Amino acid sequence: MRTSELLAKLAGEPTERLTIGDVIAALGDRSFSLLVVILGLPNCIPMPPPIPIFCALLLIGVAIQIGSGRNAPWAPAFVLNRSVARKDVARAAAKAIPLLQKLERFSQPRFDWLGHPRATLAVGALLMALSLGVLLAVPVIGQIPWGLAVCLLGIGLVEQDGLLIVGAVALGGIGFMLNGSFVFGVFMAMKNLF
Repeated sequence: MRTSELLAKLAGEPTERLTIGDVIAALGDRSFSLLVVILGLPNCIPMPPPIPIFCALLLIGVAIQIGSGRNAPWAPAFVLNRSVARKDVARAAAKAIPLLQKLERFSQPRFDWLGHPRATLAVGALLMALSLGVLLAVPVIGQIPWGLAVCLLGIGLVEQDGLLIVGAVALGGIGFMLNGSFVFGVFMAMKNLF
């Protein structure tokens, strides 16, 4: 099952709310990489502040586990029992699935370095940097470039496509420049006021 199909399946669940535990169980052996995509999706559209912060904190936990070489994600019970409204998942999925389908037509296994043991540490470090970017981003729209980069990284992991991971690095750089220029602009405006 491709990423877009799995996301459509999750969005179509008959329950009112989906717990993190339900999502991890549904993802099976691809749980790490698809969890990265799912946690990145809410940051690809403007969202109110608590949602990007919660997703970023979960992504930091995932990044630590990927970097340490775990095979499957672990989370405490209070995190696994946290839930999100299925309609919010469906809304994010409706926007993401057409883009995912285009990426899936383009993606293929590339760059065999992804199979190297040190690659997991590098991917974990990259995800950590992107997650911190989402966490510290300018509210409402500042997290969008980093959310897109996180999703691209997750799809690259699912499809074993190193080119998509390189694209995630480029998008992360764009996110850094956009947020940095916004902060610099606010700083200069404040400096000119005083």
